[in-house]
Amino acid sequence: MGNKSLSIKWKTFLVFFVFAIVLLGVLWLFQIIYLKDFYKLIKRSETEVVLDRVEHLVRTSDDCSSEIDKLAASNTMGIFVTDNEGHPLYIAEYIASSQISNMPHFMFELFYDIAVANGGEAPIYYKGGQMQKYGEKNSFFVLKNNEEEENLFISGMSPKNIEEYPEVKAQEEANNQSRGKIQYTLPDEDEDAFKQNIGNDLAESVIYVRIIEIDGQERVLMLNSVLTPVDATVGTLKVQLKLITIIIVAIAFLLGYLFSKNISHSIISINEGAKRLAKGDYSVKFTSDDYREVAELSDTLNHTAQELGKADGFQKELLANVSHDLRTPLTMIKGYSEVMRDIPGENTPENIQVIIEETERLSGLVNDMLDISKIKTGNITIYPEEYNITESICHVLERYNKLREVDGYIIDFVYDDEVEVYADEQKMYQVIYNLVNNAINYTGDDKKVTVVQKVSDDSVRIEVIDTGKGVSQEDIPYVWDRYYKAKTVHKRAIQGTGLGLAIVKNILELHGAKYGVSSVSGHGATFWFELRRERADDE
Repeated sequence: MGNKSLSIKWKTFLVFFVFAIVLLGVLWLFQIIYLKDFYKLIKRSETEVVLDRVEHLVRTSDDCSSEIDKLAASNTMGIFVTDNEGHPLYIAEYIASSQISNMPHFMFELFYDIAVANGGEAPIYYKGGQMQKYGEKNSFFVLKNNEEEENLFISGMSPKNIEEYPEVKAQEEANNQSRGKIQYTLPDEDEDAFKQNIGNDLAESVIYVRIIEIDGQERVLMLNSVLTPVDATVGTLKVQLKLITIIIVAIAFLLGYLFSKNISHSIISINEGAKRLAKGDYSVKFTSDDYREVAELSDTLNHTAQELGKADGFQKELLANVSHDLRTPLTMIKGYSEVMRDIPGENTPENIQVIIEETERLSGLVNDMLDISKIKTGNITIYPEEYNITESICHVLERYNKLREVDGYIIDFVYDDEVEVYADEQKMYQVIYNLVNNAINYTGDDKKVTVVQKVSDDSVRIEVIDTGKGVSQEDIPYVWDRYYKAKTVHKRAIQGTGLGLAIVKNILELHGAKYGVSSVSGHGATFWFELRRERADDE
């Protein structure tokens, strides 16, 4: 089946590459496209702060020229403080294009009137300086409203545009007469050239005008700040970003390739090992440890391989044992049946009893295997009730009377008083039977098995003790496994399937009972469990 998605190698590579592209896009967006907007925003904020500082100095100090000069120098601004007639008090200009100290008087009056109309403070935006040279002639600037931004702008105007503003024209004529100048009009071609070469490419600036009153006298504060960065700066940034783009793309390509290859190598290695594990090779080792998550996955898969290997070994051993246990009774049934059929007089009660016993053993093996299957699939249900467990144990031990009589087994039951428990009587009967049968299989040469009943306030503890070689400490964690079979040699009992302890474990867990085994090598083993005497309140 084809793989419809990209491999982790190429996905990782694409993540690195897309990240680099996004990073470069953000750099170009903020450093080039919106550089002027950010610069304007910052400069406006700085200008307002400096304006507040200038106001504070003017109000609190009689001579603050040095402090104003420092403020203008450190912030690259032009600062002009006058009275309400435009007579300068403090001047500090650190902008090459700033001419606020040399502005025409009519321009000062316009700024003053705008501030008064605006409540005593107004920002006035414009392009270029208050006066620009065009050839041998002056280009004046007058106020013009910008409908989009709703701010007052100063735009480059030729002298003939002054005709549209009578108050400006009258003031300028007076100025020209006082300076001995005459009004002139630029030719149309000169005006077009002015708009193209000067009016459209000039740097945008702002003059903040604020009128304050000190001791009954008005003071006019004017701060001039350039709002657009120098074109040379933008050009330099473009060149730098082009180089940065090439470098970052190359680095992203290299890192993406190396990193994706490194990650995919570990995953590929684990995948190859997992394929071997799926084919039944439990000797495979997962050694990828370059990343914590991958190392944890490797450890988990190594543990899984070990457990699967053990389970596979136990299963093969179980199949061998079950096959042997099935073959033996079947062989005996077949042999005795043929003897009874072919030899006259062999149809005796003894031979029939052998067939019956072997049939019962075969039936017990099949039943145990079915019980294990039901328990593991969750198809078994318990029906707890209060019953006399002491009497139930006695009934179990009665089944071994023949072993006592024929083979000399000693099976003792030690208890003080009869006691009732809250459990499923049929299932607990099977638990006790399997534990006793297991003890008979592994008991010592004295053929002794002891069942002990211990009663406490709220529970009953049942112990089944044998005198065999015991269970080694390393085997105790696996003794309840359905595939487990001890390596110690034991005598084959009248009935036994090798699945008894696994059935015991699952039935006890369904009851929520405590259980365990204690053993010292060479001194037998004690299997135990505890049951409640009464029904729990939450049931």
